Amino acid sequence: MGDVLDLLHHTVTSPWVYLVIIAVTAVDAFFPAVPGETVVITAGVFAAGGEPNLTLVIVTAALGALIGDHVSYAIGRGGGAHRLARLPADSRRRASSEWARRAVDRRGGMILTTARYVPGGRTAVTLTMGAVRYPARSFLLYDALACVTWGIYCGLLGYFGGLAFEHNPVTALLAGVGLSLAVTGLFEAVRWARRRARARAAHR
Repeated sequence: MGDVLDLLHHTVTSPWVYLVIIAVTAVDAFFPAVPGETVVITAGVFAAGGEPNLTLVIVTAALGALIGDHVSYAIGRGGGAHRLARLPADSRRRASSEWARRAVDRRGGMILTTARYVPGGRTAVTLTMGAVRYPARSFLLYDALACVTWGIYCGLLGYFGGLAFEHNPVTALLAGVGLSLAVTGLFEAVRWARRRARARAAHR
């Protein structure tokens, strides 16, 4: 375990970590299997010890997320609507996409901002916004707000975890990731509850 921690510490405190954060958070925006939050939280944990720089962690996380979201948006504009239509009717991706389409029609910028905190949800929303030709200028404005707040959230989550468990970075990392998953679960639970409420209202 000590060797693993030493390797992790060496990697995270390297100047190259900022490019890694940009790359990972960008890919995570349109390929949710990549652990964007975990990378930013990890960097935040070690930032509590002085390296890397917390401000740069937040800035690069927000920049990478912004780039990735715009790639997803561009994919949607370039034919995403046709690909979404071909998804199996009972698949989770189809359900997420249909939810995103309805949400974009109703609330647009607000749903883009909140969806950034839900890995699968943010991809579905950005793809859908591109597919329905949501105005690019409005997308940039709301997405910049979403990415900056998300970067601050993930960076500070790791940073305060690092301060709380100064001599145990593994515990700090697990606490940060666990809290992030809890917030994601809360968003999903609220969305599920609202969907159930609308379904009940529709059947009355």
